Amino acid sequence: MTNSNDLYAGFSQLTRRRVVVLSSMFIALLVSLWLDILAGPAGLSAGQVLKGLIHPDTLELRYQIILWDVRLPDALIALAVGAALGLSGIETQTVLDNPLASPFTLGVSSAAVVGASIAIVLIPDIPNLPTQFILPFLALSGALGASLLVLFVVRISGGSRQTVVLFGISLVFLCNAISSGFHLIADEDALQQVVFWTIGNLTKAGWLEVAIVSSCFFIILPFSLKHVWLLTLLRGGEAHARSTGVNVPRLRTWVIVRSSILAAFAVCFVGTIGFVGLVGPHIARLLLGEDHRMLVPGAAICGALLLSMASTLSKTLIPGVIIPVGILTAVVGVPLFLSLLFQRSRRQ
Repeated sequence: MTNSNDLYAGFSQLTRRRVVVLSSMFIALLVSLWLDILAGPAGLSAGQVLKGLIHPDTLELRYQIILWDVRLPDALIALAVGAALGLSGIETQTVLDNPLASPFTLGVSSAAVVGASIAIVLIPDIPNLPTQFILPFLALSGALGASLLVLFVVRISGGSRQTVVLFGISLVFLCNAISSGFHLIADEDALQQVVFWTIGNLTKAGWLEVAIVSSCFFIILPFSLKHVWLLTLLRGGEAHARSTGVNVPRLRTWVIVRSSILAAFAVCFVGTIGFVGLVGPHIARLLLGEDHRMLVPGAAICGALLLSMASTLSKTLIPGVIIPVGILTAVVGVPLFLSLLFQRSRRQ
């Protein structure tokens, strides 16, 4: 009885610690969002920003436009894209049992680059589609097309994770080769646009893009939370999960569907920001352990926090210059990840 009580007390203490960590991560995310909104060359003070958020009419018209049409969409799309990539990353790593897996292991990102290259280099005319939406539409189409191919492979292979990973890597190389072919036929201006899109950039997103990516994330999140117990079991080994009655191929198929959709909608508007979906889940795992009840929302928060911090740095490192955020995600994420990794090694 004493051992049982000790185990229960230890588990309760661990759960409380994880709740505190998760809450602290969320508070850090709100702070990062606030700093991202403040960042910029317009000279808006914290007081003006707060007042403008509560009572927009009190600001001059130019400051209203800067705050509501530029800064807020940029800051919120960073959260939406980062959360989508973080959630996609943790599920992909779990079902493929591969610490190097990310949403882009499946070739979704590379296929989106192919779609974007077609839009930029060939400039197609799509009936009933405004010109400004042709690029994200083709990028999304490419990403979803890659997702369908992966699902087809999952179906014919019986959900084998090795086959899925190898096919995803092959698809990445194929799409990179096709993209390189478009680079050869592109003029100098088009080539520059393709490279800039590939790096990743948040500044062209507006409220519509924020709404689309956020809606995608919040629609898929409940399905991910529904499977947290199954994903936790799967971390104990595929054989163990099967022995408890988990239909692993079916679970893997549903997770790949969710992850592919999240990654596709995340990259189609802002370009390929691949590092967040790889390292964000690892940081969450180091902080929260393997219990997916905490790990799934934690990975989403970590992804959003990494991209939000990178967005803030992109506007403040060089005064008057906005650095593409894809360049800075590694600058933000790698030191944080390595410090947590070394701390864990010392504790062990």
